[in-house]
Amino acid sequence: MPTAQQPSTGRRRNPATRAAILGTAFDVVAELGYARLTIEKVAAQAGVGKQTIYRWWPNKGALVLDAVLERSLGPGEPGDLPDSGDLEDDLTAVLVATVEEFADPAFDRALRGLTAAIIEDPELSQAYRERLDEPMRDLKRRRLRRAQEAGQLAADVDLDLAVDLIFAPVTRRWTERSGDLSPDGVRAIVRGALRGLAGSA
Repeated sequence: MPTAQQPSTGRRRNPATRAAILGTAFDVVAELGYARLTIEKVAAQAGVGKQTIYRWWPNKGALVLDAVLERSLGPGEPGDLPDSGDLEDDLTAVLVATVEEFADPAFDRALRGLTAAIIEDPELSQAYRERLDEPMRDLKRRRLRRAQEAGQLAADVDLDLAVDLIFAPVTRRWTERSGDLSPDGVRAIVRGALRGLAGSA
């Protein structure tokens, strides 16, 4: 997944130190919540000086964003969304995997804290859009575009609208702690969205 480059600090990051800091930051935010996380606590638990963290991340929002990305995506870049030829099955599989990640208590708490911070911090919101939201939307649009080319979606369907209709209900149910997020519930969301898109074409 393409991501925006971090500003250069003039110093090469040590991969092992970076991994230790990000792993510790994730553990701290998962245990204490975003509001109680401090750079000092992360530095102490990671066994580094806080200035090491500040050289690489300007504030705790940037640090937690990287920590969540690292835990969720790993060091590599994910490929395209699955394409088995069955659009409903593929989208359901992606969203079920997302729900399973949400169900991890550590990830749930870290992501909720980050989400609240994004709402309050315009710079962090922009970084989130550039580094995660837009690249992921691009992957989703590309999968739906292939479905259009295969005749599974009408050629005039607005792909940005389609992404919102398919994926946003799961995020809303998680955010509000409401609605059915079981595999059957997720499939019902996907099926309803695809039927709606077919009916609007």
